[in-house]
Amino acid sequence: MGYAVGILTLSDMGARGEREDKSGQVIRELLAGDAFSIACAEVLPDDRATIEGTLGMWADERRLALVVTTGGTGLGPRDVTPEATRAVIEYEV
Repeated sequence: MGYAVGILTLSDMGARGEREDKSGQVIRELLAGDAFSIACAEVLPDDRATIEGTLGMWADERRLALVVTTGGTGLGPRDVTPEATRAVIEYEV
């Protein structure tokens, strides 16, 4: 059992079940093996408060070693993943 990882896909359409979460599945496949253990994976809408809350809970309460996000990074007004991530991290890499 490896490092506990969360995969968070941000997509309004995906959260409504209107689009398959292909990128989350690719990340799961890339992390497959002994080094990582997928502890949680969710598809959430592009809502800043929801994203911030989930990232914070996964880091602080679930104590995940790594959280990988995908989606929510376009140029539309609801694409807020970078901003939501910056709001909860201590150090940007």
